[in-house]
Amino acid sequence: MEILTGIGVLVPFPFYYLLWRHPQSWVNLCGKGRDPSKVMALASHFFKLVQFISLFSVCSLSWPPPLYFWPLFAFGQFLNFRVYQLLGESGTYYGVRFGKNIPWVTEFPFGFIRDPQYVGSIMSLVACLSWVPFQYILLWSLGYLFMIYVESTENPATRAKPLS
Repeated sequence: MEILTGIGVLVPFPFYYLLWRHPQSWVNLCGKGRDPSKVMALASHFFKLVQFISLFSVCSLSWPPPLYFWPLFAFGQFLNFRVYQLLGESGTYYGVRFGKNIPWVTEFPFGFIRDPQYVGSIMSLVACLSWVPFQYILLWSLGYLFMIYVESTENPATRAKPLS
């Protein structure tokens, strides 16, 4: 069970890695007339469901949560919401990698927090430490740190050329 939970927690990260490194392959796989960002969003939502089910299988919910839960979780989710609000679906789901023109955003949290979506996700996970075993929070957080590294290997100000 522990191995399956670990796999469930890590399952989206190879997908994100492959799409980041090989965006044209994803565009080709999606085919003409299908928005690669939209398809990525759908796949990502499925993977997020797998992650949540995996964590739920090992969690022990108790009420009330510790006091640190509320500010960490609320601010983490605020960062995620704000990133999506500013970038939209195409900006959040690698649209620039798929040849879309995504405007450069400097509003908060961009310019104040590096990788705000990943930071917000890690904060939300850490908030759940009283319910979820540490090793799964660590594993999921390491997945985000890996993607921060992968995505930082290119200059974000450099626009990707449009893909066919």
